[in-house]
Amino acid sequence: MNNSFNWQARLNEVYARFPEANYKPIIGITGNYDSPDCKLGEGYYKSVLKAGGIPVIIPPVADTDAVINTLDHLDGLLLSGGADYNPLYAGEDPSPRLGGINSERDLPELLITRLAYNRQIPMLGICRGIQTLAMALGGHVAQDIGATSVKHSQTARRDEPTHYVGVEPDSILASIYGLKDGDQRLCVNSFHHQAVDNPGERFRVTARSADDIVEAMESREFKSIMGVQWHPECLADGLPLFQWLVKQAAHYRETCRLHQRMLTLDTHCDTPMFFPEGIDFGSRDPKILVDLHKMTEGRQDAVIMVAYLPQPKIGETFSSQVAFPVNGPTAYADLIFDKIEEIVANHNDYLSIARRPSDLYEDKRKGRKSIMLGIENGLALNGNLQTLRHFAQRGIVYMTLCHNGDNDICDSAKGCNTHGGVSLFGEQVIREMNRLGIMVDMSHAGEKSFYDALDISEQPIVCSHSSCRALCDHPRNLTDQQMRALASHGGVMQVTLYPGFLRKEGEATILDALRHLEHAIQVMGIDHVGLGTDFDGDGGIRGLADSSEMINFTRHLLLRHYSESDIQKIWGGNFLRVMTQVQQNT
Repeated sequence: MNNSFNWQARLNEVYARFPEANYKPIIGITGNYDSPDCKLGEGYYKSVLKAGGIPVIIPPVADTDAVINTLDHLDGLLLSGGADYNPLYAGEDPSPRLGGINSERDLPELLITRLAYNRQIPMLGICRGIQTLAMALGGHVAQDIGATSVKHSQTARRDEPTHYVGVEPDSILASIYGLKDGDQRLCVNSFHHQAVDNPGERFRVTARSADDIVEAMESREFKSIMGVQWHPECLADGLPLFQWLVKQAAHYRETCRLHQRMLTLDTHCDTPMFFPEGIDFGSRDPKILVDLHKMTEGRQDAVIMVAYLPQPKIGETFSSQVAFPVNGPTAYADLIFDKIEEIVANHNDYLSIARRPSDLYEDKRKGRKSIMLGIENGLALNGNLQTLRHFAQRGIVYMTLCHNGDNDICDSAKGCNTHGGVSLFGEQVIREMNRLGIMVDMSHAGEKSFYDALDISEQPIVCSHSSCRALCDHPRNLTDQQMRALASHGGVMQVTLYPGFLRKEGEATILDALRHLEHAIQVMGIDHVGLGTDFDGDGGIRGLADSSEMINFTRHLLLRHYSESDIQKIWGGNFLRVMTQVQQNT
């Protein structure tokens, strides 16, 4: 028998090993359309295979359920080349030099690109694909580049390079091809008359031709997204781009699987301040940074949502600080908690209020997201110690003793030293919080208040959203001495994403957040750190802009070779250890 037709032998090869032992990343490739057929050039799928990935063709279907469910099974996305985009999608009339458009592809690819972006799926756009990235993500495509000094629609064979592109030295593209200073050019092919003329805020240009046409761009948000105008699948040296995509896809899958195994908790967000305005938490609402969509996209399991109470200035009342009438600060906090409970009731198949760490793990097993309740500013007590029991019954897990200004409990980091630290009433509050199992949160507190709380509390205290003063000299940040004292008492500090607490000048990014985290680890140890974003309280930075991007935090921790155990500690394990200890006798 001719062995080339012995398919049973190939089947036996599959049976001879455990399937998951040889898992390779699944790369979805957008298919071209030529009525009545869905087509794909062989260079795309053969390059993905050669690079170590598994190609899957995505038909041009705009059905939203099909798009969403397809993305759930992909580790990476390859946007293939093809016809021009209909300029109406950019709100423009067609140029006389517009080429053939492909109405079957445009909407499906714009949808899948934007949704893949929301899910942080690695993407590579080729030719039309780089234009897809720009069209879907805030850039602009020129309908025709016009006459230039370089021929951009070659008549040579597709595997023949015909012009140079200059590559930015600090780009991913330069690192992929090992380009050194003084030799920053690639030879590429060219089959286009359109090109990206504005990459938008999410991308930076990383390669141009001699006539200044954009030939490549990559994410400015520290994400695995890149586009090239040429066709690497046709070139002998094109494989490195596909290898990059497959490597990023493998890393994305590893990160997703890690999130499946561990619990991820953001210990501070201010999103509830928007709830009285009629926010729909179940939709992807652009007015807020945390909702069910974004938590799902970022693989985030749980969040502590606070009732934030602004501290009145001298001569003002609390009611003058809020946007709608309430009968004092206690009633306002209750209103916020009522809104949270209403939202949870409306989405109880997917969302739950958790009171204890065990509730969080039970929700994760059942496939639900969790909200824990907190109070930011002890002003909510309105000077009445008995109110603490009321809030304990409502389920709060911590109370931030003050905000930006001294109150009747303690002095603030931005206050005027009214009490010289924690007041006599504040001492009673801390002891009652210990008794009721409510964590004492000293974010926003002045240094003397911080140390007083350490002396008064019989339980570890926390700083739910603070960063390192050694790296950014702001009174809201903790000194190294404070951090050591906090750790020695068993407490935790959660690095926050408020830009002004991460750096004094320039734009703060995910790299700054990681810098603060690693400084805190160096000072305090891995058992005393975590993340409290302050989303919707002006927290959010490039690379970690909302809950949908939280998986990027894990990806960068893995790149820095943190173990799974340490990542779990950072992602809430340390904070929950303290919560368990504080709640153990209640």
